[in-house]
Amino acid sequence: MKKGYSFALAILSLAVLAGCNKAPEQNSTIVAQNKQAAAQENVMQEITAPVANKIPFAMTIHDDTRIDNYYWMRDDERQDPAVIAHLNAENNYTEAMLKHTESLQARLFEELKGRIQKDDDSVPTKRGQYYYSSQTRGDNEYPTYVRSSDVKGSDQQVILDVNELAKGHDYYAATGLSVSPNGNLLAYGEDTVSRRIYTILVKDLSTGKLLEDKLEGTDGDIVWANDNKTFYYIKKDLQTLLGYQVYRHTLGTSQAADELIYEESNTSYYTGIGKSKDQQEIYIFHASTSASGVSILDANDVKAHPKRLIEREENLEYSIEKLADTYYIVTNLNAVNFQLMKVHKDKAHDKANWQTVIPARDEVKLEGIDLFANHLVYKEREMGQSRLTVRNLTTGAEQQLRFNDSSYMIHAYGNNELDNPNLRVYYTSMTTPGSSYDIDLNTGDKTLLKQQQVVGEFNADNYASERLFITARDGVKVPVSLVYRKDKFNKDGTNPLLQYAYGSYGATMDPSFSSGRLSLLDRGFVFAIAHIRGSQMLGRPWYEDGKLLNKKNTFNDFVDVTKSLVSQQYGAPDNIFAMGGSAGGLLMGAVANQAPELYKGMVAAVPFVDVVTTMLDASLPLTTNEYGEWGNPNDKVYYDYMLSYSPYDQVSKQAYPNMLVTTGLHDSQVQYFEPAKWVAKLREFKTDDNKLLFKIDMEAGHGGASGRFKSLADTALNYAFILDLAGIKK
Repeated sequence: MKKGYSFALAILSLAVLAGCNKAPEQNSTIVAQNKQAAAQENVMQEITAPVANKIPFAMTIHDDTRIDNYYWMRDDERQDPAVIAHLNAENNYTEAMLKHTESLQARLFEELKGRIQKDDDSVPTKRGQYYYSSQTRGDNEYPTYVRSSDVKGSDQQVILDVNELAKGHDYYAATGLSVSPNGNLLAYGEDTVSRRIYTILVKDLSTGKLLEDKLEGTDGDIVWANDNKTFYYIKKDLQTLLGYQVYRHTLGTSQAADELIYEESNTSYYTGIGKSKDQQEIYIFHASTSASGVSILDANDVKAHPKRLIEREENLEYSIEKLADTYYIVTNLNAVNFQLMKVHKDKAHDKANWQTVIPARDEVKLEGIDLFANHLVYKEREMGQSRLTVRNLTTGAEQQLRFNDSSYMIHAYGNNELDNPNLRVYYTSMTTPGSSYDIDLNTGDKTLLKQQQVVGEFNADNYASERLFITARDGVKVPVSLVYRKDKFNKDGTNPLLQYAYGSYGATMDPSFSSGRLSLLDRGFVFAIAHIRGSQMLGRPWYEDGKLLNKKNTFNDFVDVTKSLVSQQYGAPDNIFAMGGSAGGLLMGAVANQAPELYKGMVAAVPFVDVVTTMLDASLPLTTNEYGEWGNPNDKVYYDYMLSYSPYDQVSKQAYPNMLVTTGLHDSQVQYFEPAKWVAKLREFKTDDNKLLFKIDMEAGHGGASGRFKSLADTALNYAFILDLAGIKK
């Protein structure tokens, strides 16, 4: 830092000398500027980064001992005065270092907020006898959920006003809204801490009063049995935060009296619950990173116990949809990229009875299906692009749904009724705001129900999107989605560029629209999504080639995409930025260690950076069921490999980019102490004067602040950090 300010003062001194022969008023101005700069220098000299205490903590496994000097920062209760004091010091330092961007942050916040339609309604979706939707009004942070007996909303009833519930809470989240089959009761989960541990409450929709039932320590979701007084829910392990027990609750009874009907003994599996579209079956879903399955209960029998469709098998994945007495099964059975099979429900227990409906293909991944009384809708992905196809189950005739953009995201949603004549879809691209369509299942005719309104002077024609394939170091071609403003883009290597990626868990980041992103594009930025290995953008093999002992492909792809975008002059070599969150934050950390010279700045949000220590600790949330993604470091092969890329362990004495790291004290996914330790170690080792800032939301968790406007302040902070480094002050 000192070198930078000395250089600034030297330039200022030359300016003063050069101004000695100017008019008196000009000399006065220069002197005033000199005093102001000197004052700023004195202020900045008083701002010092927090230096964390070093308390060696030894960890030995496989005859290898690692010394973690910052292990003391872990406080599971989040009450240790020394830890809280250190985090507050980090926040104070970040605030001081970014104080000169406050006006820019405020301007960005108003821009972001100004593009959002304050009074907004979602498109109603039918479930049972009612149409359900949500509303946001004025400056309200949260939605109000409503329903009516017709799609026009002529007799609209408020079923839950989250704004009222959130009063008095720094954080509030409502989830899992579920109305009983007769439409009289609403169950929902609430979290006021941001640990994703929910309390389930039940509201009588005829009186507006809460019932006495109150279920603690759950994942927030419930499924009603068909008697309207029984429901199923999942209870969490409060240490690991894994939902692993399924209970049956009867209204009017205490939680202590609830019946445990399923307990997951294998900690590598997640547990979920759901219900068939015909409302006749209740499902318990079992899913690890490499296998999945389902257990089934009769929704009409409140004494039923779950039965596995088939016994679970390692590396066998499947999901089911029910139509009459037939199960349609999306599975990887003899199909790397999945296939669709069907079987009579009474014969499903034997895979030999499963019959192929859509066969497996090497270059096309089957991603999912939606069933209707007379139609099958299936989603595929080929060469990185998803598509929907409608098949008439009587005639076998098919029609593929087509849209104008060359690259886009599309998915079906809200299709709750088997006899619905239309398919509801959500569609967006990097230049097309989110749009809801109803598509006639017989004719394919599309009806636009709503397109996300971008308040202000937005014109989609001002922006352009491209899809590239960039060759990585091992010859594999990596898809990249780009967007920029046409009149600001030169393709001459002068534009600042922000590159984003995730690259884990098979999660595919399709190109989609962001009104917030316009604040960057309108200032000349190019925005790129690198669809690196670890996602399923190019099918299931794309995921397998970016996990476990192939994980480094993810980092190499990101670096190689950056180099190619610079060489193709999409971005200025001295103005390249990177951003990623959670597992994408691990990506940021690995890339910062591997190729720091490529990036002027990085934003790492809730970053998973202490991979080895976390994966060795089964008491931490979401560790054991991540073994299929990262490997189990109790096995030396995985230990050695993970250690070789772990961002925290691989911090070294070198120059690092300017970095903004963010987290939430109550994060349930990536514990706050991972980025806290990482920042402390980076400060100890880095050899540069670049900014290293750490922002901790002391009230929030993994998803950041609650509320539609509060979260925009986080975005404004991230953007201001990037724009300031890019030399864009307005």
